[in-house]
Amino acid sequence: MMKNGKAFNTRLGRRTFLKIAGGAAAGILFAPAIVRGATAGQVYIRTSGGSAEEGYKRAWYDPLLKDTGIEVVPTVIDPAKIVAMVLAGNVTLDITAQTAPELTIMARKGILERIDYGRFTRTNKDDLDEATEFWLVNTVYATVLGYNSAEFGGKHPGSWKDVWDVSAFPGRRMLQDAAAEYPNLEQALLADGVSIDKLYPLDVDRAFKMLGAIRGNVVKWWDSGAVSAQLLSDKVAVMGSIWESRANPLIAEGAPIAIEWNQAMRNIWAMGIIKGAPNTKLAYTALDYGSSPVVQAAIAREVLAAPGNRRAFEHLEPAVAAGLSTAPEHAKLGFVNNAAWWVDNLDMVRERWREFLLQ
Repeated sequence: MMKNGKAFNTRLGRRTFLKIAGGAAAGILFAPAIVRGATAGQVYIRTSGGSAEEGYKRAWYDPLLKDTGIEVVPTVIDPAKIVAMVLAGNVTLDITAQTAPELTIMARKGILERIDYGRFTRTNKDDLDEATEFWLVNTVYATVLGYNSAEFGGKHPGSWKDVWDVSAFPGRRMLQDAAAEYPNLEQALLADGVSIDKLYPLDVDRAFKMLGAIRGNVVKWWDSGAVSAQLLSDKVAVMGSIWESRANPLIAEGAPIAIEWNQAMRNIWAMGIIKGAPNTKLAYTALDYGSSPVVQAAIAREVLAAPGNRRAFEHLEPAVAAGLSTAPEHAKLGFVNNAAWWVDNLDMVRERWREFLLQ
């Protein structure tokens, strides 16, 4: 996600993934005093920090304090240390905010509390883009088809199939490197005619065959959101995969860049309650409040992050909603990344990716 052109890191990094997967056994030593002990009225949330934190404060933390007396204390900490905390039985945090794959790993390792959605009074679980037994969506970022709108004489690519059609849409492409998060397997399969409802489990062999077919036209497999934005804005690539949080600032600045929302893949930034949290009751109130439609709309307005609560769009201006991946007109065209599949298969795909680059 991004505000004022500055990235708010919501992505699953390779080191983070491996550390969480390995837990304390990965060599993460537990430091028992990362924050002072929480007192009544405070709830400690692990965040990734970044420029969006002030937006969250204005949209969520400050209104929560005013309305309920609960003070949110954001804390930046390596997620693997949370695993160590729980294993050591000395938990000083209440909520953790991370990507869906990271929280899926934590849930499997017994690090998260099972969420009782019956305790929510402001948020309806059925209104959320995704809500599991152990974590629920907070905001969403999407992998979209971005393209240079001045390149194709009035026509434009309408699907991932068009990215692979270099005759109809000539020019250099850009696609995602596994180092950024994961390679564009879903996009390759969609380009090959697989329907959205038949994507998972991913046919890895078929996807890599499609990536091989386009590799001669790929100027770069980008390894960060900043690189993808630079490639598109500098016209090094005329189209390819990009996070909408990187494309939207270019569009706002007047660059001839556009987003095709068809077949966009939504990625979940989620929250869960840590097992053994010292302030579970307050954590429920904070999560319920932060997931409610009005607060979700305020978060979207402040940090340009797509809300995870569909009813937030009842409170958003059309101009803001137009750039968000969970807007009803966009969401119906796309799909949600299957976090569980990627947790199960990421190591295998990364090995295949290394082999692919060497071919």
